[in-house]
Amino acid sequence: MKKFLALALALCMVLALCACGSSSTGSSAPAATAAPAESTEAAAPAEAEAEGEDVVVIGLGLMGPLTGPYAQYGEGAANGAEIAVNEINAMGGKYQFVFYREDDQGDPELAVNAYNTLMDKDVKIIVGAVTSGACMAVAEVANEERVFCLTPSASNDLVPESGDQIYQICFTDSNQGAVSAAWVAEHRPEAKVGIIYNNAQDYSMGIRQSFLTKAEELGVEVVAESAFSDDTATDFSVQVSAMKDAGADFVFLPMYYTPALSILTQADAAEYHPEYFGVDGMDGVLGVEGLNVDLVQGVCMLTGFDGSDPAEAVQNYVSSYKSLYNDTPNQFSADAYDAVYVLCAALEQAGITADDSAADICEKLIDTLQSLSFDGITGSMTWSADGTVTKSPLAVKIQGTEYVTAD
Repeated sequence: MKKFLALALALCMVLALCACGSSSTGSSAPAATAAPAESTEAAAPAEAEAEGEDVVVIGLGLMGPLTGPYAQYGEGAANGAEIAVNEINAMGGKYQFVFYREDDQGDPELAVNAYNTLMDKDVKIIVGAVTSGACMAVAEVANEERVFCLTPSASNDLVPESGDQIYQICFTDSNQGAVSAAWVAEHRPEAKVGIIYNNAQDYSMGIRQSFLTKAEELGVEVVAESAFSDDTATDFSVQVSAMKDAGADFVFLPMYYTPALSILTQADAAEYHPEYFGVDGMDGVLGVEGLNVDLVQGVCMLTGFDGSDPAEAVQNYVSSYKSLYNDTPNQFSADAYDAVYVLCAALEQAGITADDSAADICEKLIDTLQSLSFDGITGSMTWSADGTVTKSPLAVKIQGTEYVTAD
């Protein structure tokens, strides 16, 4: 099996024993050898010892929407985590993983069921949940049982309040809204901005509010707003007309890709063609079956991952993902990939042993993450005491069937 040099971490010991470092600007991670996309368990850890020490095998579980309207998020996260697990296991380092994925359809109640299923499989650490509502439901239960959770993509600002053992890899909703407004102020200062948002969804409402606050501060002109709810998320004629009538030439879409794609389709039919800017929920639109790619050309969005970055680590990951899953990796996959490497680095720094229980691991990881600095394919990151990550979003646009840096 081909091996590449492990990526540099700030902590050399982590690199030497765990081979779990990564860097968005440095050398590459080990080449991936992952199980098929439909698998529920990654390849078994290698039978190996690291520098005379016994291998520590950790049960690692991920829950997310593997089916349903948000499956692009859950599948991407599960695939990205699985690639990282198999890279780490192939390196034969001290820390190895047995990986399980469970479908929660993005539903809080089903997420708790998925969590319980993972616990029955002797999982010690959770990567997830993928969506915020599901994550907060799981975090509450996991907090009582002292199981550490590192969510790749649950971005709600309230996620860290669900428990002291829930940490984030992705940036928060309020950060997304403010950064989006700052991007408009810098790159489209003359834009007449319209906003379409879901007034029944905390994710959409939170981003919209932080966008408006920052837009007012920076002098961004917002000429129209129009709301919809989950019950009306099929007919957007009212919203499209409101934007068009107000003369909005730039439309901000703080929402998931499913309603966003409907808006783009109906606006095109109405011969309305503004510039569109979305957030991380838009990521995954390129994976929609039967997508008319002409509709999304030039659409910009915030993301934690730029697959066009020429850094060797990024390109190795993109190549591995495409080879294994015949798809373009989205932010959710890259965040989950980084999450597994973060956990491996933290396990090493914390000195986790085979005798540690899930509760022991939880307490040690809480302390460790607050002093860990990590460079991954989604950027450089550190964590505050409440589990919020410090990390900068990126702006990308769709060009052909790829993401490129937005300008």
